Amino acid sequence: MDTKVIICMEEDDKAALAEAGRILQSGGLVAFPTETVYGLGGDALNPDSSRKIYAAKGRPSDNPLIVHICRFEDIYKLVSALPEHEGKLAAAKKLADAFWPGPLTMILPKSEAVPLETTGGLDTVAVRLPSHKTALALIAAAGGYVAAPSANTSGRPSPTLAKYVLDDMQGRIDMVVDGGEVGIGLESTIVDLTVEPAEILRPGYVTEDMLKEVLGRVETDRAVLDENSGQAPKAPGMKYRHYAPRGEMTIVSGEPDRVSAYVNDQIELARAAGKKTGVIVAEEALQDYHADVCKSVGSRNDGLSAARRLYRILRELDEEAVEIIYAEAFESAGLGQAIMNRLLKAAGHHIIKV
Repeated sequence: MDTKVIICMEEDDKAALAEAGRILQSGGLVAFPTETVYGLGGDALNPDSSRKIYAAKGRPSDNPLIVHICRFEDIYKLVSALPEHEGKLAAAKKLADAFWPGPLTMILPKSEAVPLETTGGLDTVAVRLPSHKTALALIAAAGGYVAAPSANTSGRPSPTLAKYVLDDMQGRIDMVVDGGEVGIGLESTIVDLTVEPAEILRPGYVTEDMLKEVLGRVETDRAVLDENSGQAPKAPGMKYRHYAPRGEMTIVSGEPDRVSAYVNDQIELARAAGKKTGVIVAEEALQDYHADVCKSVGSRNDGLSAARRLYRILRELDEEAVEIIYAEAFESAGLGQAIMNRLLKAAGHHIIKV
């Protein structure tokens, strides 16, 4: 398969979006930009399209896909309308009024219209209405319901640029819509509305405090499912290793001077073994490290900068053939919680406290 690339920086590029929409409606796959990361789109109501997404990504078929819509009212086709679900839909409407279009995914009881192939075999559906204008126009052109996990092969860092989509998906999918670099850089927050109180299954730009302002009580799922847990993940990213660079990655937590001293000692040992080393640190500490490759995620006081840069840095470390990677830990509050979540998964939860 020859993967076609079209440049589409504006949502009013009707010819390009119509072509992409036709591919999706005919059962093909199209990668496209959202405000979070690039998504790998297929027709969410077509089980064959969902199977193709899993195959292209090399993704386990019990890992649910997120259905992207372009109007709130489209949610009613996806969600079961049984009387006992009225409260859940009311909560969804409150959250939609506050955060949609935007980087929030809601888990709700699914309707019969959504195939089990899209939900990973679950009786729930994950739904999002993105804010990226090109994404919204493409979803509309495709018929309104697009299943779209991140457009990377399973386990790799999510792509924030079209070139990283092509690194993983060239020859596996029909088209890539190149809309430039994304804005946020981390996947959406996922909140499960099928439980009481609502539960955050994946942290993101919409934080726990922000959700509490709308719903009142909200909890965060602290359990981390390992690969051999035997449980079906309720949301993308809960069960399998994600976001990982090719190099061996370790997170180091502690006071900044102790962290840098420990990491620099480990760097010397790695060099003695002939390994190329890299670090991921805040701008303020960049000069404290002596790795072969030093990458700044921006200021410690700017979580959005770190979110935007993280996956790109992981990809760049691969491009530079870095074999041993150390990363500073992040504060686990606000957006820092989401950044730390991604770092832990990228490192296979290998964290050292000094």
